[in-house]
Order: sequence, then C-alpha cells, then structure tokens
Amino acid sequence: MAYNGIIATVIPDTIAAQLGLEPGDRLITVDGESIRDIIDLSFALADESVELVIEKQNGDREILEIEKKYDEDLGIEFESAVFDGVRRCANKCIFCFVDQMAPGMRESLYVKDDDYRLSFLYGNFVTLTNSGPQDINRISRLHLSPLYISVHTTNSDLRKKMLNNKNAGKIMEQLSTLITNGIEMHTQVVLCPNINDGDELEKTINDLYSLHPSILSMAIVPVGLSRYRENCYSLEVFTPKKALDVVTMVNKWQQKCRKKSGTSFVYLSDEFYLAANQPIPEYDLYDGFPQLENGIGLIRNFLHEWQREAIVATGYQTPHHLDVVCGVSAQQVLEPLLAAVKIPNLTIGVIVVENEFFGKDITVSGLLTGQDIARTLTQGSEARTGVIIPGTALRRGEGVFLDNMTLDELERHVAVPVRAVYGAEDLRELLQSWR
Repeated sequence: MAYNGIIATVIPDTIAAQLGLEPGDRLITVDGESIRDIIDLSFALADESVELVIEKQNGDREILEIEKKYDEDLGIEFESAVFDGVRRCANKCIFCFVDQMAPGMRESLYVKDDDYRLSFLYGNFVTLTNSGPQDINRISRLHLSPLYISVHTTNSDLRKKMLNNKNAGKIMEQLSTLITNGIEMHTQVVLCPNINDGDELEKTINDLYSLHPSILSMAIVPVGLSRYRENCYSLEVFTPKKALDVVTMVNKWQQKCRKKSGTSFVYLSDEFYLAANQPIPEYDLYDGFPQLENGIGLIRNFLHEWQREAIVATGYQTPHHLDVVCGVSAQQVLEPLLAAVKIPNLTIGVIVVENEFFGKDITVSGLLTGQDIARTLTQGSEARTGVIIPGTALRRGEGVFLDNMTLDELERHVAVPVRAVYGAEDLRELLQSWR
C-alpha cells in the first residue's frame, strides 16, 4: 500500500533546503519502500545513503539520491506524524469528552484518536481496543516504549461496559504481553462516581501495581461533564465527600507503594484535592511528575517554580494594573499567592472566569474559552494595563482558544495587551517587567 507524507516545513540550511524541497511536497518512498509514519522514516533515514522519491505540488516526481552522515536529520517537518491516517477510536466511552463538545467548533476537536504511534511519540493515551497482534508485534519489535494506556478499570466486564466495546475486556492480557516484550507504560483512569470508584478502584490500583515497575505510573483524573450531554450516559460529578474518599484511598496506597518500591506509583489530579479541601501533596511525592501533561501535579509544580526565585521588586515608574485570569479551581491557589506579591506601583487582580461555554462543572483553566474570558473581563477594571491568561487555554503552538477566538481578537476586545503564560516563571517575569 502506498502512503505519502506531506511536508509542512523545510528548515533552512539543511539537506532538505539544499535539495529544494518545499512545503506541500509529498514523500512517496525511501529506498523504494512506502513509509507509514515518522517512526518508519527514522529507521529508513538512519543509513548514510538513501534514495527519496518526492512528488512536487504540480504532480512531477523527482528521485533524490542523498549522501549524509549516519542519523543526520534531513530538516523536514510533516503535516502529520502518521502518513497512513490517524487510527480512530473504536469505543463509545460513557465519559468521552469529545461527545460533549459544543456544536460548530473546529473539526479537529471532534476527532477521537486511539493510535499507539501517537502514544509513543506524543504521550497520547490509547485504549488498545483497536490494536491487533500485528500492532503489538510492531510495538515490541521497534521497542515503542513507554506507551500511555487508558485503563479505567481492570474489571473485564466493567471495562467493556464503560468503553462500549466487546474488545475492551482483555486489557490485563494486553498489558502482560507488552510487558513480556519489554514495553513500559504509564496508565490512567478516568474516574466516574458509583461506576469505577470504591472497590473497583481498589482492585484496579492493586492489579496495576502488581505489574510495577513495568507499569511506571497510574494517574486518576475525574470525569469531566460539560453542559452538552444530550443522549450521553448519565453521570455525576464528584462531591466533596466522594472526592475525600478517593484522596483517602490513594494516600493509603501511596504510603504502601513508597514503603515497598520507593515511589508513590498512583497519583491524583489536583481537582480531587481541591474538591475535598485537602492539601496538595509535597513536591517529592510526585516522583519527578511523570504525568504532568495529564494534569497530575500542576499546582505543586507551579508552586515549586514560583518559590524557586524571589520577586525582584524594582517596581514601575507609573501605576500598573495587571489582571491574571484563571478558572474556578485555580482561584484558591492564585489569590493568596499573588496577594503576597509587593511590587511598587503594581496592582494585581485575579479574574476568576466561570465556564459558561462548557458549563459551570468545568472549572479547570485549560478549558476556558475566549468568549468567557472576554465576557468576564468586560465586567472588570477599566484602569487595567494588561491581562495575563493561562497558555493552556490556547491551542498548542497557536494563539487560538477552543471556541476559535484568537488572542488578537481578545486583545482588541479588552483594548489592552494580553499575554499568555505557561508556568510560574513566565508569570513572575511578566509581573516584574510587563511588556
């Protein structure tokens, strides 16, 4: 089968640039072989001599013979890491957030990927329900490790029910096969009240920990419920009492795991501690934050970065008022932190934005939309100098919110500069020297 990768970027002063490759050109073959993804490509380009077939945008094909250093990069970036199409999800999970998206959003937000290659390359979580023996063999043969696996429960019948997939019940068998072939994994559980919590969660933690250290970590995140739940499975949010039950169970397991193997192994997302009004665990209990991109330990990591350096309070020559935007769940962390900042001629406001777009049960800053931020800021200070927003609310690498409002549009709406921050160091720098 023929695949082709579409070139998105040609890096200047590289082999690709010297060969005259351009964005929009297609890679057809390497040494006569079709390439299905950038994993195949990395192996194919390891030799010092390679032959490429490139199809130009006008349809002409060129054969390029290249002599290079071993493992030297060509300087090409592709529109997609997979050339044969992203493997789509075959499940109909009862908690799927994609099914709760508002209508009329950009097309990419409705795509459900479940591709083991994107798991290896970018840390995307996969369920393995669409991974057959050939896929497992390729994972093992190329040692695509670590992978990120959505487990949710190790109860076979319950997993089939939660994922609405008859192939979902063999997860422990799949994990064991991968481990036998030397593959390590990070795992996650999307926790739903009265479904996979309680005794079921206890069993899942026990089963996954029995596969440690090949199972490197286990993350537990609460189900997210938007207001767009027509025809969706009936689910509840975690009450403070139920959140406390989860925190208590995980605390017990962390103590057990640290005593036995030196790591916490199982980690909770920040929302559980905030909902249960419990302190965020100390820095060392996160063991290097193996699932930070999954929202595990964001607050503790932020606080650690913030405390690493002191504020340089040189101040401003004229009065400045900076408003820091956050979601509801971050309010109790940011308000006391920023109230303690004393910089001459600087007033700091914390603007808490309720999520009207997805619903008020969604409280994380990363799911704020441009229109909700704009609406809230319209009610705020007229004397503000600038606005600071969480960068997690923007599409990665671009100034676009989930509702397609751009950062420039928000800036025009509030009529002052708007800057995005991606951590405590960014925030400290902007507060000290607004630009």
